[in-house]
Amino acid sequence: MPRIAGIDIPEKKKIRYALEYIHGIGPKCATDILQKAGIEGERRANELTDQELAAIAGIIDAGYIVEGALRRQVSQDIQRLKDIRCYRGDRHRKGLPVHGQRTRCNARTRKGRKKTVAGKKGVKG
Repeated sequence: MPRIAGIDIPEKKKIRYALEYIHGIGPKCATDILQKAGIEGERRANELTDQELAAIAGIIDAGYIVEGALRRQVSQDIQRLKDIRCYRGDRHRKGLPVHGQRTRCNARTRKGRKKTVAGKKGVKG
C-alpha cells in the first residue's frame, strides 16, 4: 500500500481520488497537487514510482496542513471560540448547530437522540 505524508492510501484507486483519503485534501487540492507534480490523475496509485510518491509527499508537506496538524488546529480554533465566550463558542459548548441552521424540527446530528420530556402533554391549570 503506498504511503503519502504518513498515510496509507488505497492502491487500486486512481491517484486523484486516493489523495482525498488524506484528511485536509479535497478534490481541488488533489488536482492542484498532481498538476504541480506533473502526474496524470487517471493513473492508479500502485502504478506510481517511489520518485513520484516522494514528489507528491514533498508538495503536500510544503504547502498543505493535513491530518494531525489540521485536526489540532481546528480543535484549537473551537477552544478559542469557547474561551472568549462568543456566540459560536456557546453553540459549540451546548452541542447545537453553529452556522444558523434551524433547531426546532431538525439538527438531530448535533443534538443527539430525542430526549422525551415527561408530563408535558397533560398540563392542567
